[in-house]
Parts: sequence; structure tokens; C-alpha cells
Amino acid sequence: MNHIIINIGRQFGSGGRQVAMELGRRLGMNTYDNELITKAAEQSGFSKELFVRSDEKRSVFSMSSFFTSGNFNIQHSYINDDDLFKIQSDVIKDTASKESAIFIGRCSDYILRDLDCCIDVFISCPLEIRAKRVAEREGITPEEAEALCIKKDRTRATYYNYFTFGEWGVASNYDLCLDSSVLGIDGTADIIMEFAKKKGLL
Repeated sequence: MNHIIINIGRQFGSGGRQVAMELGRRLGMNTYDNELITKAAEQSGFSKELFVRSDEKRSVFSMSSFFTSGNFNIQHSYINDDDLFKIQSDVIKDTASKESAIFIGRCSDYILRDLDCCIDVFISCPLEIRAKRVAEREGITPEEAEALCIKKDRTRATYYNYFTFGEWGVASNYDLCLDSSVLGIDGTADIIMEFAKKKGLL
């Protein structure tokens, strides 16, 4: 297999993470989601909690609350989204340079835009289907799940649009856009693999 990077953007509740995990299983590749948070924390010296609380969201935090090393000399008291995005971007770039991998969200398509080995995918799904899936997973009502899907998508869009100067979920930003409700998780993974083969990466 050639060096290949698959970047998965996804609507909340669309099954995008499951598709990514299935691809990783089939291809024998690492799939990075929350693992990126752990790696960013380890390499930066900041606590994992800081990255968790800022994950795909925009916010500002007090550095004194989250810095875990006593040897860091800072000129100001706060770390903002730009700082955290730079740290996480460096982790994504470093990982992509060393191995074939699948990245879930976190603007990885934009961060790795100069690599020829990337396939950028966006997974969507009708709101009612996503809400049903989220309601079952979270143990909440369909109405609550629908509101959560809308809120999460808005947060992800704000984060993506701010850092990429693009527009989250718009087809022109991706190589492939798929509705996971059409073929299911396995069928969606099939299409992505077939696309990768056509592109000469598999």
C-alpha cells in the first residue's frame, strides 16, 4: 500500500467515526480521533484536559489551570484557540509524515492540504436518522438528540470555518461527500476504499 492519508469530516451522529474505524480495521491503519488530544498534550506539556475542553470548539483558557510542567516560561496568562490549533496541527503533520493514517475532524483536511496522498471525505446523514442514533447512544429523547446534533454541528462549523477560511461541509472542500444512510457504515467504507483505488493510493 502506498502512503495514504484519509481525512474524515462528519456531521454529528452521522456515523463518520464508525466509518473511519472500519477503514482503519480493513487497511491496518491507525485511526486518530481523541488520540490526537493525548499526543498533543504529551508533546506540548499541557494537560490533556485543556485539549479536551477546547476540542473542535473556540475558547480561551487560563494557562495556570492546565499547564503541567513547572519549567515553562510564559509571557502571558492565557492560551487561546490559535495556540492550541498550532500545537494540534503540528501533531497531525508529524503523524502524517511518519505513517499512513486516518484522521477524524480537527481540520485535518486543511492542515494536510499540501500532501498529494490525502483523500478528504465528508460524511453526512439526514437529521432524523442522526437524532435517532444519538438518542439511542446517549439515552436521551429524540427531540433532545436533534437539538444536540444541531448544536454540535454549529460548533464544528464555527471551529472549521475560523481556522480554514473555508466552509464546513461544503462539497467543494472535499474529494468525496457521502450520505452514510444510503449504504450504511460498511457500504460507505467500501466507496471510500474504491475511490482510493481509483486515485492510485491503494
